[in-house]
Amino acid sequence: MSEEKKNQDYSADNIQVLEGLEAVRKRPAMYIGDVGVKGLHHLVYEVVDNSIDEALAGHCDTIGVWINEDNSITVKDNGRGIPTGINKKEGKSALEIVMTVLHAGGKFDKDTYKVSGGLHGVGVSCVNALSIHLHAIVHRDGKIFEQEYSIGKPLYEVREVGNSPDHGTEVRFKPDATIFDFTEYNYDTLCARMRELAFLNKGITITITDLRDVDDNGKPVSNVFHSEGGLREFAQYLDRNREPLISDVIYFEGEREGIPVEVALTYNTSYTENIQAYVNNINTHEGGTHLSGFRRGLTNTLKKYATDSGMLAREKIEIDGDDFREGLTAVVSVKVQEPQFEGQTKTKLGNREVTAPVSQAVSEMLSIYLEEHPAEAKIIVDKVILAARARHAARKAREMVQRKNVMTGSGLPGKLADCSEKDPSLCEIYFVEGDSAGGTAKQGRDRHFQAIMPLRGKILNVEKAMQHKIFENEEIKNMYTALGVRIGTEEDSKALNLDKLRYHKIIIMCDADVDGSHIETLILTFFFRYMKELIENGYIYIATPPLYQVKKGTKAEYAWNEDQRDTLITQLKGNGPDSSVNVQRYKGLGEMNAEQLWDTTMNPEHRTLRQVTIENAAECDQIFSMLMGDEVPPRREFIEKNAKYAKIDI
Repeated sequence: MSEEKKNQDYSADNIQVLEGLEAVRKRPAMYIGDVGVKGLHHLVYEVVDNSIDEALAGHCDTIGVWINEDNSITVKDNGRGIPTGINKKEGKSALEIVMTVLHAGGKFDKDTYKVSGGLHGVGVSCVNALSIHLHAIVHRDGKIFEQEYSIGKPLYEVREVGNSPDHGTEVRFKPDATIFDFTEYNYDTLCARMRELAFLNKGITITITDLRDVDDNGKPVSNVFHSEGGLREFAQYLDRNREPLISDVIYFEGEREGIPVEVALTYNTSYTENIQAYVNNINTHEGGTHLSGFRRGLTNTLKKYATDSGMLAREKIEIDGDDFREGLTAVVSVKVQEPQFEGQTKTKLGNREVTAPVSQAVSEMLSIYLEEHPAEAKIIVDKVILAARARHAARKAREMVQRKNVMTGSGLPGKLADCSEKDPSLCEIYFVEGDSAGGTAKQGRDRHFQAIMPLRGKILNVEKAMQHKIFENEEIKNMYTALGVRIGTEEDSKALNLDKLRYHKIIIMCDADVDGSHIETLILTFFFRYMKELIENGYIYIATPPLYQVKKGTKAEYAWNEDQRDTLITQLKGNGPDSSVNVQRYKGLGEMNAEQLWDTTMNPEHRTLRQVTIENAAECDQIFSMLMGDEVPPRREFIEKNAKYAKIDI
């Protein structure tokens, strides 16, 4: 079909209406996940998804995103432009229907979009409903059209406002502050998603600009993302903070059984696996049938090669699927016409027909690579054998942890001060830095529902340790035992079993100094690498003890930042002749007495807890690798870039 015919076929009548907008403002979390940080940024992704869909259909190669000074967002593309003609069925402009009716759009018409990234979402109409103002401008058929809306309602009919040789759609929207907890966009969060989209859709140029901030040259902060190598470059980007085991990225792109499949993988010297799986540009955090196909193809092909080459003949231990994925970094991307999502967060692919094509693609590309690169193949298999030996050692160490876990009473760590409540949903445990602060926390806590577990010094850096060393570490063994979790299932030897989890709030409480920050990062690295399920279920929190006590006479107030401190100083000084105010900087939890620690940091009525979430697993993986791994240059670069934000206490 010619390009001209394709454009003609994408008209007002291709827009199909499925349901209205009535419930969006009443229950926004049902449509965008939540009304916090995640939901706010999801609005941008929904609008950008429309532009990406145009790119997938072959009609767009340039997308621009702007964070405006008032925290509104502008998204502009050079696609065909949303149709503006009258839809015969609805008797309205197609643009108005797309913008005001939930699940209305060309992507429900298979002749318009073969695959769509936005099918998992709710469309630009939901963005419109949750925006105090939205302005849509369409360049199409040599003309310019526009329509504006307020909380999803048109302010006027679609109108023609000029002529233009360009084509594309521009949407500017400002989120409704009465809906969202706050409306300030994070530039780095949006950058991460735009970079990801550029890797997943090679050849597209995505520019993001923050008009609220300027660089050293006085120009707005901006980034341009463009990838010609696609997933090959994505895998290299994910692995940039690790030492490579092989220099190549093994790559496949093609169609199997009518399903477009793209796969890239490589190996590094670390002990963790990092597999990012996508369906129609959606990051499927919970995996699914495409990930199962990848693992099957990888395991079967590598195992066959290792057996046929005689490299396993001397080994008396059984090689497991996990062994083939140690030190593996991979990206899997498939395009599916009608994806079916499962799981708690609807990010697990359920289409059974996807497993075999992905498995075939991986098997084909790996077989060719291993035959053509025998030296690299030997390096990979040697790594697999080493991983198998380490896994057997880890299993023995893990079984020691498990044996402690099945015990009760005296089987709990000696330093754990447990709570009397037995319902996990009502219980919380504080992992506290050091015995001194742990003692204060034990005195200040509410014994009914708060447990205290002091940690001695800095726990093991799991980013640099083999698995059996981790399970042999005393502090980490105590953490497993105190929490009551079990490691390993028949399907996945690294999976965490939460059936016996004893607390649904797990709170990290460290000193507000450099050492405290380091310990906090070490614990978070451990949770991310070995207890990610706790983060995904929303069980991990970070306590926020105050930085300052501002005192005048017997009156004392607390401040969590410099602005609050300065405000309190001014308030306490007042206009009286005696204006002496004492400011104490808390560098450690031990500097507070039990009552102060309870009042400021542990009392649920007054404390502030920061919940740990995973917005972007790929970004989290590379950040932990950069901060805690062996490669020094990326860490030095990070420190130099962010040193200006650091505050040093002397």
